[in-house]
Amino acid sequence: MTAEMVAPAWMHEQITAEEYESWSEEQCAGIEIVDGMAVVSPTASKRHNRLARILANALDAAAGPEWNADTDFDVRLQDVPLTNRRPDVVVYHADTIDIAPTRPEHVLLVSEVVSPGSETTDRIVKVDQYAKAGIGFYWRIEQAVTGVPLVYTYVLDPATKTYRDGDVFTGVLKVVAPFPVEIDLGQV
Repeated sequence: MTAEMVAPAWMHEQITAEEYESWSEEQCAGIEIVDGMAVVSPTASKRHNRLARILANALDAAAGPEWNADTDFDVRLQDVPLTNRRPDVVVYHADTIDIAPTRPEHVLLVSEVVSPGSETTDRIVKVDQYAKAGIGFYWRIEQAVTGVPLVYTYVLDPATKTYRDGDVFTGVLKVVAPFPVEIDLGQV
């Protein structure tokens, strides 16, 4: 006998901000909400998680008391239709640590670690969404075949709400904006 897999209702009906806020952290883990629809993300690899953690720890240490850097929480890009993204790393105003949801005006920088299955979303879709939301910096980390990560940096042009290409780094990321930091991502 075979059992049919039936997707839960929330996977094919639009979700409101109020409904989403009633969900537990366990229900929210591994999903993003895009235009009101739940999008399930594949489980990240250990390499992906380590890259995100190394980046977040280094950014947190370099950011000073005004900013925090962390991983794995929602950034509310819009309320209607609900769009919550869960960047791999977020640098946000330290004084907003207890404010939920985190909104673009709280955020200085977001970073995504590209994995199999997230290429188009991380390289095209999220770049546009984060820029339109007004987030000042976007960094994309590619897990190169050589094992040495490539980091693409982008800076917001506030007049056009699009990102300008910044520098590309191999292994070691060294920037002065949004604040000085040097990160050896080759330590994965």
